[in-house]
Parts: sequence; structure tokens; C-alpha cells
Amino acid sequence: MSEEKSHKGAGHRQRLRERFLQSGLDGFQDYEVIELLLTLGTPRKDCKDAAKAALKRFKTLQGVFEASPALLCEVRGIGPVNMLGIRLIRAVADRYLQKKILRKDPVSNSGELFDYLYYNMKDRSRECFKVVFLDAQNRILAADTLFEGTLTASSVYPREVVQAALEHHAAALIFAHNHPSGDPRPSPEDLAVTRQLVFACRVMGIAVHEHIVIGDNKYFSFADQGYIAEMNQAFERQA
Repeated sequence: MSEEKSHKGAGHRQRLRERFLQSGLDGFQDYEVIELLLTLGTPRKDCKDAAKAALKRFKTLQGVFEASPALLCEVRGIGPVNMLGIRLIRAVADRYLQKKILRKDPVSNSGELFDYLYYNMKDRSRECFKVVFLDAQNRILAADTLFEGTLTASSVYPREVVQAALEHHAAALIFAHNHPSGDPRPSPEDLAVTRQLVFACRVMGIAVHEHIVIGDNKYFSFADQGYIAEMNQAFERQA
């Protein structure tokens, strides 16, 4: 008897893989998706019970993907090694979405930009401040997380933002950060930091097009609400 068939559920595992190769995830239940991912790091062990336990613990497929390694390890049958597939899927999706938006105009492809930012930032337990760097044609050059922690004037440094923009040869920027509370409405600190950044970038000839706050299934746009235009007008009055 081969090693592959020497454990409980080996035939079931093979059937899962064949189903996926033939038809993708059509017809898969959520626990079966988790089970298939667990098999990537579990060569000789049945993964069905662990998959069902993970789904019960974290409620949804999305919840399983977004769970921290420490919490995943609390599920019976899941450990540091066999969680490989679960952790890999989110990292691959994040890389895919980032590559998909590179060299595109975020104005005409705003949906893809929002998809990337929302997926990348919405479930972080800490605030993360991301900068999207644009060239003179508004094509995306790169997107980097520059700061983590509560967004205040003392935690976001305009000099570092400008330096990063110059290193990327960026002509314009889009800012984004998340609110772990789920409420995307900007705080007074958010407004103050954005004004500070707009002014610092304008001094260096770098435009700021947008600042997006990511919440739970919604976002707040500084540009749509007129804040970016007001800040640019304030800069020009002081110039």
C-alpha cells in the first residue's frame, strides 16, 4: 500500500483535487476549500475534521483566511506547518491584486484600486498607512505600507513620505489607511495629518489626489468629500 493511500481519507483527498482540476471550485462547500488548502501542507493526514472545525471557529471562509497564525493553531488538527495553504492563499491574492493595478490609471480603473486597498487593509488589527505612487500619467508605479499604528501627526512623517515619493520618481500620490473599528469616518487626527501631507508634497511639486479610509464594507474618500481640493486651495493661499 502506497504512502498516499495509507491514511484515512486519501481517496477523498484525491477526488477533491481532481474535482478542482476539472471544474475549479464550482460545487465546493466552504469547508472543502479549506480542506483542500490544508492538504498542501499535510501529506499523510485526513484534513476534513480540521477544516470543519476551522469553519465553525471562524464562521466564514473569509474569516478562516483572515485568522492569525496563532488563532489558526488553536484549531484541533491545524499547526504551524499545515496551515501553509491557508496563509499562502491570502498572500498570493494580495500579490495578484497589487500586480494587477500596476501601471494602470487609478482614475479609469478606480474599482480595481479600491478592490486592492479594501482587500489588503480592511481586516488589519492595527492602523496601516499605505501610499500609492503614481507617474506623470497617473499610472501606478508601486504601493507601499509606510507606517503602522494609530494615525497621528507624530506617527506619520511627511519627510519619509516625500522621500519615498522621490525614490519612486512619483509625480502624484494616493494615501490610504484603515480603521480597525470598521467606521471609515475620518478623525480630527486624520484630517490634520492629511493636510500636513498635502502641504509637504506640494512644496516638493508632488500632487496628492486622494486619501481613502477603509472601514468595514465601506470607505471614506477625502477627494469625493472635497477635502483634498480645500487643502490645495489653502496651500495656494499661503504660497
